[in-house]
Amino acid sequence: MCFVCGEDNDLGLHAQYLELDDGSLMGIFKPNPKLQSYPDRMHGGVSAAILDETLGRTLLAVQPNAQAVTIELNLKYRKPVPLGEEIRAVAHIVKARSRTFDAQGCILLSDGSVAMEATGRFAIMTSEQVGLPDGSNGLHPDTREFPDEVEI
Repeated sequence: MCFVCGEDNDLGLHAQYLELDDGSLMGIFKPNPKLQSYPDRMHGGVSAAILDETLGRTLLAVQPNAQAVTIELNLKYRKPVPLGEEIRAVAHIVKARSRTFDAQGCILLSDGSVAMEATGRFAIMTSEQVGLPDGSNGLHPDTREFPDEVEI
């Protein structure tokens, strides 16, 4: 039921996440018109949620059973994010510590331009600390078809 990645959340973004060859993470989204703020533009808070989730998920590439909890998120809005067309969020870890990590990323529009940038600091926690069953990473098996290749 996750708002960003949950397949069963009718109001959600239904993101698909792919780990790229360079170790970064990419989320693929097609924003629903119900997420509008100004005409034909996605609400900035939804864009922030996309980047928060994408930056936090970078942890799973290096610690698959750990959980990332946002400590700080800094956002720079560059262009409106249109509704009804595919967008991509790309992120990677820039500094890892024993209990926290820093990540950065951006939202890319279909023409490849940057709509939004983010940096964040995240606490590394266990599944139990965030209310999940012991050992669970909270992710469900994604049954959707993934593309063989993607372009950034």
